[in-house]
Amino acid sequence: MKHLQLSARGAEVLFDAQDQNVRLLESLFGVRVSARGTQLTIEGGLAAVERVERVLVEFSTLLDEGRSFSNGDLRQAFQELAANASASLRESLPGPITVRTPQREVSPRSVNQSRYLESIDRHDLVFGIGPAGTGKTYLAVAQGVNRLLGRGVRRIILTRPAVEAGERLGFLPGDLQEKVNPYLRPLYDALYDMMDVDKVQKLIERNIIEIAPLAFMRGRTLSDAFVILDEAQNATAEQMKMFLTRIGPGSKVVVTGDITQIDLPEGQESGLVQAARILAGVEGIEFCYFDHRDVVRHRLVRLIIRAYERSSGGGRQGVE
Repeated sequence: MKHLQLSARGAEVLFDAQDQNVRLLESLFGVRVSARGTQLTIEGGLAAVERVERVLVEFSTLLDEGRSFSNGDLRQAFQELAANASASLRESLPGPITVRTPQREVSPRSVNQSRYLESIDRHDLVFGIGPAGTGKTYLAVAQGVNRLLGRGVRRIILTRPAVEAGERLGFLPGDLQEKVNPYLRPLYDALYDMMDVDKVQKLIERNIIEIAPLAFMRGRTLSDAFVILDEAQNATAEQMKMFLTRIGPGSKVVVTGDITQIDLPEGQESGLVQAARILAGVEGIEFCYFDHRDVVRHRLVRLIIRAYERSSGGGRQGVE
């Protein structure tokens, strides 16, 4: 048993409205935490109690330094600490990065998201690989909007494989634009969340923002642009090589995908999987990996992803 004195603010942050932070701490480390005023009592096995004490002492120190915490930050950090006994609370919290767009400020909500944004800042080609709901595309779009408005690039190019792998659009009703729009809708949604809809439409009309199927990238040189290839797990190896060799001077490229949700025919290797194998270690290219701890959708999404991982061992089938 250990006793620990917190400040009034520390107790308020730790014991949120429904004690979720404390309940999570107890379940992750196998201890019991109770409070009388601002004095905490930690009960459990000696090693677990000492570990939680160190976490809470560091939590108190960070508060004294002026650090603010959201409940999401704190719960995410507790999970990081439970998974890595050598990690510190300071290391497990997302950094102070904020990406400003006209309609909102976008900040990382996990350590991996923070590292991802830092990697996009430092490298011209970044791969973001991980399950649905981890913010891979949303954060990349925010960076693109920020750089476009800050005149870091002249245009934004957003692209996806239009339909599973081969972009088989002929059977769909409507003209070409009507055929591909449903597959590009998530990219529009991210833009509309960060910029006024009319502003987005004007930029699209002026070709400053381009949203197009991956096949439309063939034969081009993508210069002075922020380019995002989304759903890259459904690009074939040939398409991926084609896309990566389109990169021109002054461009920054982000490739995102979930290798547990590959829709290519059996026996055909995903271009994203191949690229991760071939390009690993190439100077100037950064790979950022996400997992269920980075999910920022409904809390059940994280549990669903974990259940599927346990069931299939992270195979080709997944959930969206």
